[in-house]
Amino acid sequence: MKLSRPGAEIWMPDGRAPAEALSRTTHMGIGAHQDDVEILAQRGILDCFDRRDRWFTAVVVTDGAGSARTGPYADYTDDQMRAVRRLEQKKAGLVGDYASADVKTPKAPPVIADLAAILSAARPEVVYTHNLADKHDTHVGTALRVIEACRTLPLDQRPSRVLGGEVWRDLDWMCDPDKVAIDVQDRESLTAALLGVFDSQITG
Repeated sequence: MKLSRPGAEIWMPDGRAPAEALSRTTHMGIGAHQDDVEILAQRGILDCFDRRDRWFTAVVVTDGAGSARTGPYADYTDDQMRAVRRLEQKKAGLVGDYASADVKTPKAPPVIADLAAILSAARPEVVYTHNLADKHDTHVGTALRVIEACRTLPLDQRPSRVLGGEVWRDLDWMCDPDKVAIDVQDRESLTAALLGVFDSQITG
């Protein structure tokens, strides 16, 4: 699979060829930033963890260059932050190369085309992404691009379910019938370990 950005990377932890690895995907998380997927798609990760009949694929759309930085990361350049965020995501697995501005551009054809290619190759049953009421504009942009990418696919290739999760606020203000409650308490130590990988966001 060839993605449109030269810096985009497809990384498979078990060394399988991308086409083979993507084709086994049952659950997919598509997040704007490194560490978003591990929060918004916890249920999908837990459902696939240590299974041979379910496989999780993470897609990170942006490159991490615009990450907030304080503490030990305060003096890092954008290039250094890109490298840190890419390594963190590998420790946790598809790393994007788009800037936030690319994702927020309405009807961004390259972003939509890349997401559609990934979705078409993977054919996940369930996709987790950001919710459309998110306060972060890059999160909303990513969710919109995911929806647009899904709509480009033939009906029989679209995911059965697309869920928009919240990453850094709550959805208590929404009416209960408008929300899908997802229990993620069964492997709290696994979730904590995954999130702990992202030191640049916890410390910085």
